[in-house]
Amino acid sequence: MSKNMNKRVLTYFYIVVGFVLMLTVSGCTDYQAGEDAYNRGDYETAFKKFLPLAEQGDARAQVYLGLLYEKGNGVPQNDTEAVKWFRLAADQGKAYAQSILGEMYLEGKGVPQNDTKAVKWFRLAAVQGYMDGQTYLGRMLEKGKGVPQDFAEAMKWFRLAADQGNASAQNELGRMYEKGNGVPQNDTEAVKWFRLAADQKKAHAQSWLGYMYENGKGVSQDYVLALMWLNLAVAQGDADSAKRVEKLEKEMTPNQIAEAQRLAREWKPKGK
Repeated sequence: MSKNMNKRVLTYFYIVVGFVLMLTVSGCTDYQAGEDAYNRGDYETAFKKFLPLAEQGDARAQVYLGLLYEKGNGVPQNDTEAVKWFRLAADQGKAYAQSILGEMYLEGKGVPQNDTKAVKWFRLAAVQGYMDGQTYLGRMLEKGKGVPQDFAEAMKWFRLAADQGNASAQNELGRMYEKGNGVPQNDTEAVKWFRLAADQKKAHAQSWLGYMYENGKGVSQDYVLALMWLNLAVAQGDADSAKRVEKLEKEMTPNQIAEAQRLAREWKPKGK
């Protein structure tokens, strides 16, 4: 091969490499611009930035498009279109998209309701360590929805998510210990997990913790602390806790009620 031919080949090679690098940099810039727009609530701009990237196969952009269509932000709300984009990202192994796709099948949003397919997608997300997928899979196993009921297997997935700090999974673990499903019944262990979730503002866990203090299960009976936790749950809209507050206050003195209210006002989530 002549020197001139070598030069032409090298020139062509550098042009191609440069073009690819330019597209890569451009794609990264557009993605960042889309993400910035999404985070500041400029959904129309986010859509314009993400659409070309999603059409080119960018799984991250496909997830964002799914979210925009699911919530109707920047585009008309369309669950079917949301499922389309979530599926494209899920097929590329995006755990977040797999978990959301499982939710869409569970709720029958944009697809016919199908527990078995929901379990399939939750499991794919769960084995990648995605906490929400693990928690949903645990719930499906606990209830026997789309899969044979298996409390022990449910506990496995709840614990994996709970150990990562997922408040929903921590609350589920508390329930399993309180009821003795998949593990020996243990109120002390139940309280431990309820408290971890309650400290993250999980209303159901706060309600459960109030119940445990009210009835002296796994802790010394303490109406003041019971009312404090129930009041915190009520503040987040927990209707069942509101009924229990009304009942519990009939058993308490005005000073006890005032102290519980003070503790609730001064309470802060863990780490805050």
